[in-house]
Amino acid sequence: MFCRNCGTQLDDKAIACTKCGVSPRNGGAFCQNCGRPTAPGAAVCTSCGVALAQPAAAFKAQAGNKIAAGICGILLGSLGIHKFILGYTTPGLIMLLVTVLTCGIGAPVMALIGIIEGIIYLTKSDEEFVKTYVENQKHWF
Repeated sequence: MFCRNCGTQLDDKAIACTKCGVSPRNGGAFCQNCGRPTAPGAAVCTSCGVALAQPAAAFKAQAGNKIAAGICGILLGSLGIHKFILGYTTPGLIMLLVTVLTCGIGAPVMALIGIIEGIIYLTKSDEEFVKTYVENQKHWF
């Protein structure tokens, strides 16, 4: 049997997909740990407190920022655009203000940081990228 949401192969007796948490049968999402129904879009099971897997569509949307952030980091790193793409407003403002307030003197340092981060973003797998930069909110390198 395969998950109707993400296509992961499942045991025939599975009550929830081990990857995305969606029931392989009719109905909504279920906790992969305790098997109880969960609220739509919930991040944590209210019954057992375990973090829930995200549906495949939500995962793909979050991983989609990887390429945009990586390219912007490489090309526009001194302006911090890649930080804004990932939702990191404070680090983005820091990079932008260092570039602007130093009249461009700090731009090479910020550009180097942007290039390094852009390369790191692009070389990570989608799973690593989402875990590191979306879930754990790692702001620098």
